[in-house]
Amino acid sequence: MNLDAAKSFSNPFRPGAGHKPPYLAGRSQEQEEFERFLQQDPILQNMILTGLRGVGKTVLLDTFRPVAIQHKWGWVGTDLSESTSISEANMATRILTDMSVFTSSLTVPQKVHSAGFEKPTSAQVPLTFNTLIARFNETPGLTADKLKGVLEYVWSLMKDTDRRGVVFAYDEAQNLADAADKGQFPLSLLLDVFQSIQRKGIRFMLVLTGLPTLFPKLVEARTYSERMFHVVFLNQLNRSASKDAILKPIAKSPYVFTDKSVETIISLTSGYPYFIQFVCKEVYDIWIQQVSAGREPSVPYPELVKKLDADFFQGRWARATDRQRDLLRVAAFLPNCDSEFTVQELMQGSKSVLEKPFTSSHINQMLSSLSDAGLVYKNRYGKYSFAVPLFSQFIRRQPKDEKVENGPLAFDFGEPEA
Repeated sequence: MNLDAAKSFSNPFRPGAGHKPPYLAGRSQEQEEFERFLQQDPILQNMILTGLRGVGKTVLLDTFRPVAIQHKWGWVGTDLSESTSISEANMATRILTDMSVFTSSLTVPQKVHSAGFEKPTSAQVPLTFNTLIARFNETPGLTADKLKGVLEYVWSLMKDTDRRGVVFAYDEAQNLADAADKGQFPLSLLLDVFQSIQRKGIRFMLVLTGLPTLFPKLVEARTYSERMFHVVFLNQLNRSASKDAILKPIAKSPYVFTDKSVETIISLTSGYPYFIQFVCKEVYDIWIQQVSAGREPSVPYPELVKKLDADFFQGRWARATDRQRDLLRVAAFLPNCDSEFTVQELMQGSKSVLEKPFTSSHINQMLSSLSDAGLVYKNRYGKYSFAVPLFSQFIRRQPKDEKVENGPLAFDFGEPEA
């Protein structure tokens, strides 16, 4: 093996929130589906990308942008923070701010007054945020009426361009919420405005990403959301796609994973893209260090799992109270813990393992709090699921003495390629 070449090869794996992996595996079907959505005329459905954290929603959304541009669509959007939901005015400002990035390439006539007695002349000026907000303020009606008026105005100017429409892409959309107690309905405003302009044939399409709580929240705000959106639920990668995500980034590396190593990584990560990136990066870093020191490349399983627990799970686990942790432990040991579970199942399970079992009302209260903390979510059928991937496995590794229950599992990472 050429040790100098091995040292010069940088680690290609990139765990992190929204970081694009070196190779995007297993999402071609979703990309093709988005491409079909761009053929709509008029817009009959918008798209929601949903799934647990770590399945690659943000990364996939980023891959949609060049596809939209290639098909002559504009692209605007950003992450939606809780501040967007403070008021309807904030929501309108958010949309106009994002739209101005696209409209700044458009021009509109504006009168220019010169000194003296000359007649004002007309000049073409870019359609900036200040121009959009001025038109918004001049439009009569409620906030929704004003926003519709501005979007319809922008559409009228687009007819002279080669753009077919505009995609409004918003990440972390589960942060949106109405506040009836404060008389503010920013989420409903978003839905009402886009449903109205799309009925008029305006090709402005929403693509929202968020946790599985997103779609039930949209339906609760406006029941017609069921017909307005097509939901794409992202699951973990299958075995073939997981293998591609592991091997293709290191195809030209001086190191190789053995088949046994690949199977171990797939088993450990369950095909979740974030965990694949995390584990492979850690393994690769340790591998380089060991080979550079002249040692046999190997990675102890317990230490790797502990690092994953510390970096990804512990912060979320800390959000739960002791009593909430008891409930989460009950859920983690249910046979269906990785799919869906009910209040009744949790209540029966607590009777089997706890000295002080939970009542139905107590479970409902705690599940609501755990949902607010982002640890579980409730689907539209009244069942609950963990909102964090592989969370049940982490919980089962947390007995009273907090020692890893599973013994060491040998990692065979193969010999470095000569």
